Amino acid sequence: MGRSGHACSVLGSLLLLLLLLGPAAAQKGSTWKTLSGDAPAVIAKGGFSGLFPDSSDPAYSFAASNQDSAQWCDVRLTKDGVGICLPDIKMDNCTTISDLFPKGKKTYLVNGVSTTGWFSVDYNSIDLTNVTLLRAILSRTNRFDGSFTLVQVEVALSQYKAPAWLNVQHDSFYSQFNLSMRSYILSMSKQYTVDYISSPEVSFLKSLVGRVGRKTKLVLRFLDEGLVEPSTNQTYGSILKNLSSIKTFASGILVPKHYIWPVTADNYLQPSTSVVDDAHKAGLEIYAADFANDFALSYNYSYDPLAEYLGFIDNGAFCVDGLLTDFPITPLEAIGCFSNLNNTKADHGMPASFLYPFLTLQLLNLVLLLISRLHIYIAGAPLVISHNGASGDYPDCTDLAYQKAVQDGADVIDCDVQVTKDGIPICMSSIDLMDVTTVASSQFASQAGVISDIKAVAGVYTFNLTWEDIANNLKPMISNPFGQISLSRNPRNRNAGKFMRLSDFLAFAKGKKLSGIMITVEHASFMAEKLGFGVVDAVIKAVDDSGYSKQSAQKVMIQSTNSSTLVKFKQLAKYNLVYKIDEVVKDAAPSSLADIKKFADAASVSIKSVYPESSNFLINQTNPLVKSLQSAGLPVYVYLLMNEFFSQPYDFFSDATSQINALVHKGGEGGGVDGLITDFPGTAHRYKLNSCRNMGDKTPYYMLPPQRGGLVGVIQDKAALPPAMAPEPVLTVSDVAEPPLPPVSNTTAPAPSHAPVEVSVSIPITAAVLVLCASLLI
Repeated sequence: MGRSGHACSVLGSLLLLLLLLGPAAAQKGSTWKTLSGDAPAVIAKGGFSGLFPDSSDPAYSFAASNQDSAQWCDVRLTKDGVGICLPDIKMDNCTTISDLFPKGKKTYLVNGVSTTGWFSVDYNSIDLTNVTLLRAILSRTNRFDGSFTLVQVEVALSQYKAPAWLNVQHDSFYSQFNLSMRSYILSMSKQYTVDYISSPEVSFLKSLVGRVGRKTKLVLRFLDEGLVEPSTNQTYGSILKNLSSIKTFASGILVPKHYIWPVTADNYLQPSTSVVDDAHKAGLEIYAADFANDFALSYNYSYDPLAEYLGFIDNGAFCVDGLLTDFPITPLEAIGCFSNLNNTKADHGMPASFLYPFLTLQLLNLVLLLISRLHIYIAGAPLVISHNGASGDYPDCTDLAYQKAVQDGADVIDCDVQVTKDGIPICMSSIDLMDVTTVASSQFASQAGVISDIKAVAGVYTFNLTWEDIANNLKPMISNPFGQISLSRNPRNRNAGKFMRLSDFLAFAKGKKLSGIMITVEHASFMAEKLGFGVVDAVIKAVDDSGYSKQSAQKVMIQSTNSSTLVKFKQLAKYNLVYKIDEVVKDAAPSSLADIKKFADAASVSIKSVYPESSNFLINQTNPLVKSLQSAGLPVYVYLLMNEFFSQPYDFFSDATSQINALVHKGGEGGGVDGLITDFPGTAHRYKLNSCRNMGDKTPYYMLPPQRGGLVGVIQDKAALPPAMAPEPVLTVSDVAEPPLPPVSNTTAPAPSHAPVEVSVSIPITAAVLVLCASLLI
C-alpha cells in the first residue's frame, strides 16, 4: 500500500471513530471563566417575555418548564401590601389598567422624578383581579395581549419550580405610602426559597444583610453610568470604580451589557472593558443584562443573538456569571451546545472538538493536515450554501461577500449569472442594476426602462451596460430586506467590495476549502431570443476555461427555476443540477418527481414549503414535500435563511439557530432538509459544529424543533388567532415541464431600454457523504 493509501486508511479509521463517538464526545467538563468555575446562570426576565407578556403565567411556565433558568420578578406592592410581578412601575405601560379604571391616572415622585400614570399603590389586590397583561414592547406580537391576569409574587415563588430572582427597583417610593418593601421581601424569603435579590438601591441591599438566608445572593443592579444612585448620591459610574466596597453588602453586580462590550454611536462594538475581570478580582459575581433576540444588536453580530451571547461567555478572555434575557432558550443553547468549540473551517462540519479527549495534539494536527493535503472536504449535513456570498454582511456577489463566505465556513459559494452589453457573464444577484448597485445616482440612470417580461417597473439592466461601465462607474449596494423597519445590514460597508465576473468568481473559488460552487441561471430564454446570448454555452465555457472540468475536489452545481435550462445543461455537461421550486407547495406529484429526475440531481424549496405559517406563526401542518423529493433520490436544499428576527416565525424565538436546527432535524417535528441556502453562512456553519447534534433521546429540550402549531395553541382569544390558510398546491408535471430553450438569435445588442420589450416567456413555477479514498489506492 502506498503512502496515500496508508494515509487514507488512517484517516478513514479516525473518521469512523468520530462517527461512532458522535457529539457526546464534545467538551462538557471544561472549566468556565466564571467566578465559581460553574456554567453561567440564565435568568429569564419576567419569564419568557420575548414571546409572552412580561411576568405572565405562560411566560413563567414556558421558561420554568425545564428549570434551567432562574425566574425574574420585578416586585411591585399593591395598596394592601400584596406583591405582584410587573415589569414597569407604571401599570398602564404593560396592563389594561387604564381601560378598567379610566380615571385612575395619578402623578407621583419616583426617585425624585415626577411620573404620571397608573400605579399599583392605588389599588387593593382584589381591585386588580380582572386587570390583564399587555406586551411591554410594541414590536412584539399582540396576539397574547389581554389574555392573562397578573401573577402575585407568592404564586411565582411557589408554583414555578425554578430558581427565583426578585428585583426591587423603587423601595423608597413605596415608603411614601406606608408600605415596607424590605419587610415584604424578608417575609417572602422566610416562606419560600429566594435565590437572588437585586436592587439598584444600595441602602435597600444593606438593610437585608444578615437577614436573609446564606444561600440567597444579594446583587447590586447598575443602571446607566450617568444616573444617580438615590441612597449614596453617587453616579453608578462612580460606584463602579470602587467594587471592593460593594463586596461588603452584596455577592454580585448586575450591569447593562454595554458596560462590558460598549458600542459606538453607529452601533459597532468597541473593545471590551475590564469590568468582568475587575469584579472577579473583587470577589464579586457579575451578571449582564438587557439581552433580547429581537432588539437591534451590534452590527458585529450579524443579527445573530447566539453570537452575542457567546461574546459574553466564550470569548477566550472572560465569562460573565449570568445573563438576564427575554429569550432564555438562546443562552441555554449557547452554554449547552455552542461554547468551547473549535471553529475550524478545514473539516466542513465535523467538529474537531470531538477529537480532543481522544487524540494527542500532534495526531489531531496530522488528521487536519491529511484532510487538507488530500483535498478531502467532509461537507457534513447540512450542506451550507451561500446566497450571493455572505450577503448579510457585504453587498451581494462582491469579492468581500465571497471572502467572508469562505472565511465563515460555507461549503458551497454561489454566483447568480447575468450578462453585460458586451457579452460578459458576471455575478450579480439581480438582472436589474437598480436593485443592487448605485446606478440610480449615476450617469446611466436615464437608461431606465420597462421590460415587462422581466419586471413591471422601470429598471437599468446588466445588458444595458458594458462590464467597464459597471466596474468603473458603479458601486455595489448591500441588500436590506428589512430596511423599512430599521434592520439595516452593516451600514459601514453598504457600498464596499468589487463586482465579479464569472471568470473572477471561478478563479477565486478554485483551491479554496469548498466542496463546490453553485451557479444560478435565470432568464435563459430571454437572453437567447432578445439578446442573442447563449448563457448556457457561456457558463460551460467559463467553467471549462477555469479548469474546473479537470478537477474533482469541488463539484459544479447549476441551479435554475427553469427545467428547460437544466435540460440544456444536462445535454452539454456533467454538472450537479438543482431544480429550484419557486412557489410554496405542500408536495410533489409522483409524475412531477419522475420528470424532475430526468434533468435534476437535487431540489431547492422555500422555507414555507417545509414549515407552513400564518401571520408569522407555524400552523399545525406537516408537508410531505421534503420526504417525497428525498424518496425520489433528490437531496433537498431550503431557501432563504436570514438572521434578522423579522424573517422567522415566532415559534423559532427570533433565533436563526433555532430555525436552522428545526429545518435540519430528522424525524418528529423536524424539517429533515439536506442543505441550507443562506445570507449568513457563518451562522449555519457554526450550527454544524455544535456539540448537541445526533444525541438521540439525550438531546436537550432547547435543541428540539418546536411543535407545529404549538404557539398558536396558547392564544386564548379566538379573535386573535391567525387567519386560516388556503391549502397549498401540489407540484404537478405542468408546473415543471417547459418547451426547450429557443435557439440563440442573431441579435447582437439588447433593445433600447427606453423601448419596452414585449415578450411572452413561460417561466413556471441530501445527506452527508464521506469522501472515499479508493482512487488514491489505484
